[in-house]
Amino acid sequence: MTSASFPKWYDFFMKPLEKKRFKRIRQDLIQKAYGNVLEIGSGTGINFCFYKDVDQVTATEPSEFMIQKSEPRIKQSGVPIRLVQASAENLPFEENTFDTVVATLVFCTIPNVEKAIAEMKRVCKPDGKILLFEHVRMENSFLATLQDRLTPFWKKICDGCSLNRETMSAIQSNDVSIIHTNEYYKGLFVSAEAVNKK
Repeated sequence: MTSASFPKWYDFFMKPLEKKRFKRIRQDLIQKAYGNVLEIGSGTGINFCFYKDVDQVTATEPSEFMIQKSEPRIKQSGVPIRLVQASAENLPFEENTFDTVVATLVFCTIPNVEKAIAEMKRVCKPDGKILLFEHVRMENSFLATLQDRLTPFWKKICDGCSLNRETMSAIQSNDVSIIHTNEYYKGLFVSAEAVNKK
């Protein structure tokens, strides 16, 4: 469960990254969304301004504090956004509901990744689009070991965030076909466009 303090300083500490590199990454990724869109773990609503040519966005977020932080960005969005308090592991939607599913910097904090992926696949239409931007365990063995050692401490101060999670491998092992990826910061961050195979 997200603490009340975490959302308050999240945007402040992320601002240097979000203002430059992350803004372009998010913009390039989210412009590929279409139709009826689901965003998982929308946080403070940082993605909302990037949605353009879509029918509507349903954004899920388990933390009531994050939801409160995101409300001004909902009002500023150019597309209809409906916010639902729900966890990624238990999405309150019928199967095959969404044309596009978006998840950015969220899988690192989800307690049950396998269940969240299964839910994502369930609610996404067959051959629907899945758009991801995540930080992952790095391929460089020294840096990966450093991530492993830092993760227990990092999880305590960053609301459960796991630095060393192998998210893309988990995605691929669950019959999600990744068709394009981009790596940033020596492979620490990865964006991906994928197709939901059922």
